Amino acid sequence: MKVETKLFAYMTPFFIVVGVVYGYLVEWTEPVGYLALFLTGGMSGMIAYYIGFTGKRIGPRPEDRLDAEIHEGSGEQGFFSPWSWWPLLLGASAAIGFLGMAVGWWILYIGAGLAVVALVGWVFEYSRGNHAH
Repeated sequence: MKVETKLFAYMTPFFIVVGVVYGYLVEWTEPVGYLALFLTGGMSGMIAYYIGFTGKRIGPRPEDRLDAEIHEGSGEQGFFSPWSWWPLLLGASAAIGFLGMAVGWWILYIGAGLAVVALVGWVFEYSRGNHAH
């Protein structure tokens, strides 16, 4: 994960410098642009830290080594819920929330309530029912 860590680590100062240049060019009167660039730099720094921390914990992947063979990357790549309906409900509640921002704020609260229910259901999906461990 060294390449990904370096990529995001190099993007952090880039976005901060671009944010300063942008703020200077607009004379700091338009706050959304330079603030978005600063936040993008912060987010890329957090991603770089997370990927670097995770890479040190799990060790080098086959993609990171020059002497790796193709068969070393085969097998399971993660766990995905095969019969889960919760992502669909979470996506629908996000759509309702965005509709609420466009049409009326009261719809946003309905979407937020559904999103909380869907997120809790997705997180605790394997804690009860047929697939409980």
